[in-house]
Amino acid sequence: MIQISVIIPVYNEQDSIPELHHWICRVMKGHGYSYEIIFVNDGSNDGSWNEIQKLTDLNPNVKGVSFTRNYGKSAALDMGFSKARGEVVITMDADLQDSPDEIPGLYEMVMAEGFEVVSGWKKKRRDPITKTIPSRFFNGVTRVISGIKLHDFNCGLKAYKNKVVKNIHIYGEMHRYIPLIAKWNGFSNIGEKVVDHRPRKYGKTKFGIERFLNGFLDLISVSFVNRYKRRPMHFFGTLGTVSFLAGFFITSWLIFQKIYGLYQGRTVREITAQPLFFLALVALIVGVQLFLTGFLAEMMTSNNSRKADYNIDEELNLKN
Repeated sequence: MIQISVIIPVYNEQDSIPELHHWICRVMKGHGYSYEIIFVNDGSNDGSWNEIQKLTDLNPNVKGVSFTRNYGKSAALDMGFSKARGEVVITMDADLQDSPDEIPGLYEMVMAEGFEVVSGWKKKRRDPITKTIPSRFFNGVTRVISGIKLHDFNCGLKAYKNKVVKNIHIYGEMHRYIPLIAKWNGFSNIGEKVVDHRPRKYGKTKFGIERFLNGFLDLISVSFVNRYKRRPMHFFGTLGTVSFLAGFFITSWLIFQKIYGLYQGRTVREITAQPLFFLALVALIVGVQLFLTGFLAEMMTSNNSRKADYNIDEELNLKN
C-alpha cells in the first residue's frame, strides 16, 4: 500500500490543474512519500479532462476518472474514495485555494498522532463576505447538531485513514458532513488543523445560495438516516404512539363528559358537534398510519440487512 492518496474533484478548473499537480509532486518528492493523485472530473465542459489526460501520460502516479455529467462534489469524492489505495487519503479542491504544503502536517496527524479524520480549518479565509457569513452560521448549526467541535466542516482539505473512506458512502451535498458520517460509523477520533487558505487564482467560485440551502436539507437528511436507518420504528413508532394516545385520551375525555353530563341531567352537546372530536380523530388516524409506516420500514430494513452494513475494524485468524 502506498502512503498517500490525494483525491481532487474537478469541475471547470483547467487552468489550475497543471500548477496544482506540479505543486503536489514537489511536496511529495521533497518528503519522500509514495503517492497517487486521483483527479475526478465531475462533468467539466472546459478542457479540464484534456489536462488530466496529459498528466496521466506524463506521471504514472496520476489517475483520472471522468463522469458523463456533473454529479456534484460528493459523488466525485465518493468515486475517489473507492479508488484510493493510500494509507492516508487526503482531499483538496482543484482551485488552488487549498495548499499542498499542508499535506505533510495532515499526514503526520493521522499516522503519528492517531487521528482517524483530520479536518482543515481555514482560520483566515480569502473569500467574500457573502460566502464567509453563511459559512460561519452553517458551521455553528452543524456543531450543535453533530456535537463535533470543528470550526470548518466545509473545508475541502481533509485527511482520513484509509479504512474510514472505505466504510462511508456520501451523496448529494453530504461531503460537508463527512466528519459527522464518520463519527456515526464508529470513527470518532476527529482532529482539526489550521490550514492556509489562498485567494482563488483562476476561474470563478461555484458557491451559490442554492448550495447553502441544499446543505441544510442534507444535514437534516444525514442526521435522520444515520440515526434511524436501522431502527425506523423508533422514530415513526414513537411519533405514532404519541399521536394515537393523544387522540385516544381526548376522545375518552369527550365521551366521559357526555356520559357524566347526561347522568347529571344536563343538556350536553353532541360529541360530533365539537371541533376537538375531529382533531382527536385525525390524531388517531395519523398515529395508526405512522405506526404502520414504522412497521413496514422495519420489515424492509430487516429484509435488506447485510453483513456489508456493518464496519469491521480488524479480523484475526479468520479463514474462509
